[in-house]
Amino acid sequence: MAVSMAISGYKPHEIGVFNERHEQLPFLKKALRRKIEAAVDEYGVEWVVISGQAGVELWAGEAVIDMKRDGFHIQLAVLAPFQQQEERYQEAVKELYQTVWQESDYQAWITERPYESPAQLKQKNQFIVAKTDLMLLLYDKEKPGTPSFYLEAAEARQEQDGYPVIYITPDDIEDAVRDELDDWN
Repeated sequence: MAVSMAISGYKPHEIGVFNERHEQLPFLKKALRRKIEAAVDEYGVEWVVISGQAGVELWAGEAVIDMKRDGFHIQLAVLAPFQQQEERYQEAVKELYQTVWQESDYQAWITERPYESPAQLKQKNQFIVAKTDLMLLLYDKEKPGTPSFYLEAAEARQEQDGYPVIYITPDDIEDAVRDELDDWN
């Protein structure tokens, strides 16, 4: 059976990233890729599952696509909560969403209709947690935000069967910065 990992985290505005040229974004993306690579090694992850949410999820999608190009045997699934999720995204984010959607190995909508209510987002969280073997989450309990809803579903499953939740921490991002500085010296 293929091991699958859900990935989520903050939306861009929740961590102060207001465009794709933000100076810290390359380090966050590097830390994200490192954590995905570590999960591939440690857990045998073969599938990464995202919902296509702007921010960490789309950046993770980019990372998986790059890893595939680099020879990793990993696949990407985008399970959007509803149709036309990307309609409200800014143009640059909408383009990234469309690229990730098109280059993913599997795409589907959890509810095959446009947005109707927040219940679709809760259903998405529960569905993806139920269908995956572990979760990678960029979240700091000291800084509340939208990932708390995903974490709630993950913790409920964790109580049932030990569902692993791996965190990307500020230290992981600082390590990426330090490595980049070491490369320059």
